[in-house]
Amino acid sequence: MIDSYNKYLELLASLNGKKPTLLLQACCGPCSSAVLEQLKPYFEITILYYNPNTYPEAEYEKRYNEFSKLDGFKMIKVDYDHNEFLDVAKGLEAEIEGGARCYKCYELRLQKTATLAKELAFDYFSTTLSISPHKNAKWINEIGLKLEEEIGVKFLYSDFKKKEGYKRSIEISKEIGLYRQDYCGCEYSLRNNNNH
Repeated sequence: MIDSYNKYLELLASLNGKKPTLLLQACCGPCSSAVLEQLKPYFEITILYYNPNTYPEAEYEKRYNEFSKLDGFKMIKVDYDHNEFLDVAKGLEAEIEGGARCYKCYELRLQKTATLAKELAFDYFSTTLSISPHKNAKWINEIGLKLEEEIGVKFLYSDFKKKEGYKRSIEISKEIGLYRQDYCGCEYSLRNNNNH
């Protein structure tokens, strides 16, 4: 299914003259840049900035402010509440990066995205997370498809790191001077980064 991803987008674009709407959960400007470039021809995109995992709050705001360098997209910003993440991470603090704690974090963010997409009558919801080589696209898509069934709004299945998507995000970041953070976002990924 992932290998036919671009064909899937072409099919969507050919269905009618009106672009479907997409609520796209975005973790940061650099990861979003290449995803937005890829999806813009096919969707009317609204970016959802919802990342309660990000620590500290100053980092949350710094990452949000970088979106001003990406022109032409509507944005919804959710107020910072790190306790939402700490609640789902409880008992998983010692997990390795990329393990069960990260699964719960993907689930938290996608749940919020799907719920808002339904409430605001979007045609689709998705996330930029799969562009990172450190994120498990299989898990992200499993969660998204499960939420599609539970909540009743279509999930855009993806693996944005395919076809050199991550490389393209680095190129765009350099071109427009985006801040590229050196850890995923939470204090546990920061700790993991500082230990290397």
